[in-house]
Amino acid sequence: MLKFVLSCVVLMLLVGDWWAVQSSLFIISFLFGVACHHDFNFYMSGWCLGVDSLSYILILLSFWITTLVVCSSQKILKENNFPGLFLLVNVALLFFLLLTFSSTDYLLFYISFESSLIPTLILILGWGYQPERLQAGIYMLFYTLFASLPLLVSLISFYKEGGSLTLGLTESVEGSGFVSCVWYLVTVFAFIVKLPMFLVHLWLPKAHVEAPVAGSMILAGVLLKLGGYGLIRVLPLFGEVNKNLSWVWVSVSLVGGVIVSLMCLRQVDIKALIAYSSVAHMGLVLSGLVVFGWWGLNGAVVVMIGHGLCSSGLFCLANMVYERVGSRSLLISKGLMNFMPSMALWWFLLSAGNMAAPPTLNLLGEISLIVSVVCWSKISMVVISLLSFFSAAYTLYMFSLSQHGKYYSALFSCCSGKVREYLVLMLHWLPLNALILKSSGVMYLV
Repeated sequence: MLKFVLSCVVLMLLVGDWWAVQSSLFIISFLFGVACHHDFNFYMSGWCLGVDSLSYILILLSFWITTLVVCSSQKILKENNFPGLFLLVNVALLFFLLLTFSSTDYLLFYISFESSLIPTLILILGWGYQPERLQAGIYMLFYTLFASLPLLVSLISFYKEGGSLTLGLTESVEGSGFVSCVWYLVTVFAFIVKLPMFLVHLWLPKAHVEAPVAGSMILAGVLLKLGGYGLIRVLPLFGEVNKNLSWVWVSVSLVGGVIVSLMCLRQVDIKALIAYSSVAHMGLVLSGLVVFGWWGLNGAVVVMIGHGLCSSGLFCLANMVYERVGSRSLLISKGLMNFMPSMALWWFLLSAGNMAAPPTLNLLGEISLIVSVVCWSKISMVVISLLSFFSAAYTLYMFSLSQHGKYYSALFSCCSGKVREYLVLMLHWLPLNALILKSSGVMYLV
């Protein structure tokens, strides 16, 4: 099945027709969703590739988000803004994501992990909005490369010590001495920047604000999950060291999440607000991952899937407002309920998902993460309660300020929404709420 999917992606790269690629992505997403083999071990398919349940759900998410990206970027086709090249970049990014999530060799994983940076950079520089997109692209490039080069040295060291870089056969690091600690830090730092953790998160808001809707959706929907996926794959190699140093990541993540939540409450740019909220959510995910319990791992995966769908949908909504109003500022695009009443429902539903309200997948994941972190340390309960409170506060702030109030006097007519836009939003929201009905399938992934 994996070989068939990769062949289809390569074929789409060669075809380059908008409607053919969009239809093919929908069909492959459906086929890949139906082909779930319910086997929790690796399903090997040669070429150092294989799929287990964790890879499977993230590959499916990559397909789904890429399909919705193409659907929501019709303006590029309408304005003839290099639509063929745009499709090529998106499908190339999908190809690298597939390789990353299905590689069973750490070196292949590293190469495809780094390769996904190039199409993202091209998306931001080629179809971004403001001249500052160059600065945003440089920020993203240097943050990622600076953190990733030590990871390559670490992988070479693993090969020198154990003679193998195959997943499951690589020799783990024993003891918790100084060398082991340094080795651990240089290995996990690349994924912590990609996640991103507070203090190394500054590239994310810049990249989101300057990126086109496609860049924002795929960055929030899938690319941030590369960090979480990488941590799940490398942390078992550092059992003892991770146990001794996990308090560092948990402390910075949770306290940083509260600080970022307070920053969200003073944002006036809708996209910047959604981007900062991603940092707060990913802080809780990182805490669950480094605690490395059953609840933490499963909760982290569930939140990653839920956040991918919810955050991507919110960026899509922000772009719909931007296309009509011409501004992303909450001071100008307010009172939207007056002339986009139907869209207000989707703002409400996706905002409910962002604050982990029932029955969304985010609620299930956050409960698991809270259980795992509180069991690890009772003191963390205080910070987690603040994090949950502010999460609801900034989401309500965004919803109420954008939908209510007196609308800007220069706006006098507006299209409430097209069928295509409602379809894209529904395809974000439906899996986010429907997957909780089969929570056993989602919770027993790792």
